[in-house]
Amino acid sequence: MLSWFQALMPREEGFFDLFERHAETLVAGAGALRQLLDGGNGYLGCCQEIRRQEHAADDITREVLLAVRRTFITPFDRSDIRDLIVAMDDTIDQMHQTAKATQLYEFHEFDASMRRIGDIIVQSAEMTRDALPLLRAMRQNAAKLNAFSEEITRIEDEADALHDQGLKELFRLHRTSDPMAFVVGSEIYGHLEKVVDGFEDVANRVTGIVIEHS
Repeated sequence: MLSWFQALMPREEGFFDLFERHAETLVAGAGALRQLLDGGNGYLGCCQEIRRQEHAADDITREVLLAVRRTFITPFDRSDIRDLIVAMDDTIDQMHQTAKATQLYEFHEFDASMRRIGDIIVQSAEMTRDALPLLRAMRQNAAKLNAFSEEITRIEDEADALHDQGLKELFRLHRTSDPMAFVVGSEIYGHLEKVVDGFEDVANRVTGIVIEHS
């Protein structure tokens, strides 16, 4: 009886709009982070743009969490909504932490593996932006959403390999001449890896929603 009653009740579909707005901040933040990794005179502007997008994402996240509490019928489980938006927000927070670390340590020259991880971050953000609208009809789009999650996992593995390769190259380059450069560089690599891990977490949340509602 309860499921029949719920089926008749209007659903709050604004959550999908909020997810998609947040995804746009991920794309913008990722683009600014990738530009930051090129170095050059635009470095400070990139940091400011990442911060601006992170603040916009925080506003959207708060709006989602408030809506979860005040909405009677949600498009899927409240805990899933919270987990998904928090995973997305953690990802752009980590972009901001990466930018802050480069400023703190005055680290403005980035190697090829860092830039390649930046490419993966942009790719992951764009894939996330394209995938989230499919949640509006998740049963019909289950195959596409699962393929999205599988591809995110694949490129996360590539980022892990780049992380390890980059650390090895840093060690070889600085082990005798400048150990602090290795320490700082390894921290930047760690932050970049956490951004990619964040996108994998988002993809895993999406997969969980699809499995539960397919």
